[in-house]
Amino acid sequence: MSIPAFVTCDLLDDHPEHPFQVMSPSIDGKSFQSYGAIKSFAGQVVTVKCFEDNSRVKELLATDGTGKVLVVDGGASMRCALMGDMIAESAVKHHWNGVIIYGCVRDVDAIAQLQLGVHALAAIPCKSNRKGLGEVDVTLTFGGVTIQSGDYVYADNNGIIIGQQNFLD
Repeated sequence: MSIPAFVTCDLLDDHPEHPFQVMSPSIDGKSFQSYGAIKSFAGQVVTVKCFEDNSRVKELLATDGTGKVLVVDGGASMRCALMGDMIAESAVKHHWNGVIIYGCVRDVDAIAQLQLGVHALAAIPCKSNRKGLGEVDVTLTFGGVTIQSGDYVYADNNGIIIGQQNFLD
């Protein structure tokens, strides 16, 4: 399914009655960067919370993600990546619209070629541990927003906004 074109600024302007949450452009001195080939992406949120262990990220992105965006709270760790090219390729294969990681990615040149929206705080070459840790479908809070599975996220080069409904149908 292709995502209709949108601009986050326009969504906010066109729906002033809707209580969008706008993620802070700077979190502890770090800003989200776009790493995937898709620069504007949106979808229904699936949440995962994990710290330096990408087991749940890998598992989720190997399931059907049609119309969805995985939002990962990695605790802003700058010590290892929670997604690399192989996991990102799995996300594309399973039709995920995008991934937002409050943490790091790796293999950024390969990810930049994939038809996937990817926002993360930074890149680092170190891989994560895999111990099977992490929580799925939990409430996440970072960047001044609270995100739950079932919310809708809209991301582009202007920023990331969270809403309670799909405005792209």
